[in-house]
Amino acid sequence: MTRVGFQGVPGAYSEQAIRQFFGPDVESIPFRTFDEIFVAVERGDADYGMQPVENAVAGSVASAYQLLTEHDLRIHAEVILRVRHMLMAMPGADLAGITTVRSHPQALAQCQRYLERHGFSAEPAFDTAGSARDLAASPQTGVAVIASELAAELYGLEILDRDIEDFAFNYTRFFILSTQDAPRAQRSKTSLIFTTPHQPGALYECMGEFAKRRINLTKIESRPRLNRPWQYIFYLDFEGHSKDPECEAAIMGLLRRSSFVKLLGSYPAATTPIPENGPILTG
Repeated sequence: MTRVGFQGVPGAYSEQAIRQFFGPDVESIPFRTFDEIFVAVERGDADYGMQPVENAVAGSVASAYQLLTEHDLRIHAEVILRVRHMLMAMPGADLAGITTVRSHPQALAQCQRYLERHGFSAEPAFDTAGSARDLAASPQTGVAVIASELAAELYGLEILDRDIEDFAFNYTRFFILSTQDAPRAQRSKTSLIFTTPHQPGALYECMGEFAKRRINLTKIESRPRLNRPWQYIFYLDFEGHSKDPECEAAIMGLLRRSSFVKLLGSYPAATTPIPENGPILTG
């Protein structure tokens, strides 16, 4: 059976992403930190790792970029999960009797308008599924949590309200990490990390290697270099496979103009599912 590591406790959205990609016949292995996922895959304790990298509402997961820089794993695939927040409580609870809602701060922020509309008091907790697990273990009157439908199922909680997120386009993008390169796909995306010399026009010249070959960039973001204050590392996603002639030429050009390049992988590009209850941002 395929073993996939994720951060959090059973019922986390990362585990839901695992089931979405691999199906129900998969062994999900929880880890305390993201770093432990990378180590487990490197050691062979897990076949793959599920790493969140960005949310359409809350932005990037900063620690993911640092771990991708430090470890030598490959991006095997990407998964885009529609994050559907559920309000849940102990069986028999009534929505009118709820006064306090617990969850991860990001989940609370993504449901802020809903909480304010109902007059609920938000109480931050370590994570979403952990909030569900803890409430099931120590029931409290008037307390509900925000977590996934999977968490409600695992911990025997009753869903009081569904899809309470403020925006229908609430998606989280995950990388599936492996020690092996992904098989070639019909529609691919490539991710890499690079740094530039500290001189005028350096980033412009690096980006020009892709622009002059009409390669579409889907993401570029700068992150601080931890070992060099006030210098930055750039994270780049673009459409195409690193072995495509134009992409390969662009990467070779980037190697000539940059001071460091690390190819993270070429992998099948995921499709963003259309939300049932609202419009989707395009771009």
